[in-house]
Amino acid sequence: MSRVIVIGGGIAGLATSALLARDGHEVTLLDRGSSLGGRAGSVEDRGFRFDTGPSWFLMREVYDHFFALLGTSTDEQLDLRLLDPGYRVFSEPDDVTGLRSVEVPHGIDAVADLFESIEPGGGAAVRKYVRSAGLTAEVARNRFLYNPFAKLRPAIGRDVLRSLPQLTRLLLRPLAKFVERRFEESILRRILTYPAVFLGTDPNRAPAIYHLLSAFDLDQGVFYPMGGFWAVVERLEALARGAGVTVVTSAEVTEVMTQDRRGRTVVSGVRWTDSDGRSHVELADLVVSAADLHHTETELLPPQSRSYPEAAWSKVESGPGAIIAMLGVDGSLPELDHHSLFFTDEWEENLQAIFGAKQKIPEPASMYVCKPSATDPAVAPDGCENLFVLIPVPADVEIGHGGSDREGSPVLEAAVDAAIERIEQWAGIEDLSSRTRLRRTLGPADFARDFHSWKGGMLGPAHILRQSAFLRMQNQSRRVDGLYYAGATTAPGIGVPMCLISAEVVAKRIRGDHSAGPTPV
Repeated sequence: MSRVIVIGGGIAGLATSALLARDGHEVTLLDRGSSLGGRAGSVEDRGFRFDTGPSWFLMREVYDHFFALLGTSTDEQLDLRLLDPGYRVFSEPDDVTGLRSVEVPHGIDAVADLFESIEPGGGAAVRKYVRSAGLTAEVARNRFLYNPFAKLRPAIGRDVLRSLPQLTRLLLRPLAKFVERRFEESILRRILTYPAVFLGTDPNRAPAIYHLLSAFDLDQGVFYPMGGFWAVVERLEALARGAGVTVVTSAEVTEVMTQDRRGRTVVSGVRWTDSDGRSHVELADLVVSAADLHHTETELLPPQSRSYPEAAWSKVESGPGAIIAMLGVDGSLPELDHHSLFFTDEWEENLQAIFGAKQKIPEPASMYVCKPSATDPAVAPDGCENLFVLIPVPADVEIGHGGSDREGSPVLEAAVDAAIERIEQWAGIEDLSSRTRLRRTLGPADFARDFHSWKGGMLGPAHILRQSAFLRMQNQSRRVDGLYYAGATTAPGIGVPMCLISAEVVAKRIRGDHSAGPTPV
């Protein structure tokens, strides 16, 4: 067994620490923050509590498997609530119909009824679509998501060969085109393509294989962990500590140390600085960086040890940045569900503003609004609501920082003002702005400062074809023996479930396990 240092105490770092400690390694986790969680952070202010990162709980099967690896279960660790409806979708009001919104229910039968009510034939079409998504998700789970890609053979099996023609078409066709061939109504197209934005990608460029997300979204269901994603962080921390992990906070890693051993560069430990500015050296046999991969490669390693030097990043496409507003609101907001999506009629223009050649903050902007107080009364004082507003924008630190009570950059705060006005108009809430008693904002510059996020992006490299699966930056250094990577900026990709899987992939690499699917429990 080895002495292991894990850099970063977000979801991926905590998950990796727990798995490696359970394997018998001596694990120390170093995190630069005063508390753990990373991008899955938490803010408390005047009786309100906000998750500052993930808020949409999908792919329960990944959590079930991960907790089983640690000898427990999702039900033992989390109090999950199934949301039905899963979310509400708002469209821009018009002079004929007025306010326009639809609620997306749980389960394929109810979803098929909804689609049929909007577009004749839509019910049968969405059943076929979700069935295809489920089959694709099964192949992805068994062959690609949990695969270290250290060897080719585990990725090839009868299931892959049998579905190879379909998989090839899905890989080479954009998701947007795949959906447009099956559905006419714009609202249905957006319900089926918006997950690509959550993957940090323009649906016009995301491969259609990512339609697999609709199997989780529309059929298996959307959940909420009571206490929010901060409850997930707390349980992961408890499991890591229970497995024997030593956790050190306010520890800024400044160097991944290496040495030459018989002509090979091997990791030897890390150098880190505490909150008083004192430098420390921590020796290790293995290092796992769950920090931003660009930061790890270009700042923590010497030039000769970089698998992905700065020049390589000129070919990498970032996912979007985000402007986030956390609003504490007096009174109730029955017009909003737990999750709400606001899609402008200028959907394509929105995507071009975020991902295109001439990037800018979209106006008007599509956005996501979470009202966890709809399900969890503990996140807001009695008689109040908690709103988390996320506006996808380009990954650009020039957009600036957020702040409390309009202290953020002018362009950022103006975008939040416009978003609040849009929520008022589209949802029929006349006085949202005047009822807002608490307002805190975050911007791309905050992501860069707090998480060393490349370009200030909120997610990581986009899931275009050449940045997916075995083509994505992988979990092990090609130049330094004993150095591994976990988290959303490496394989398999973006999202909390992917971070849990990345932890398992690292554990498999360290064990020498080349298998493609989930580790047998």
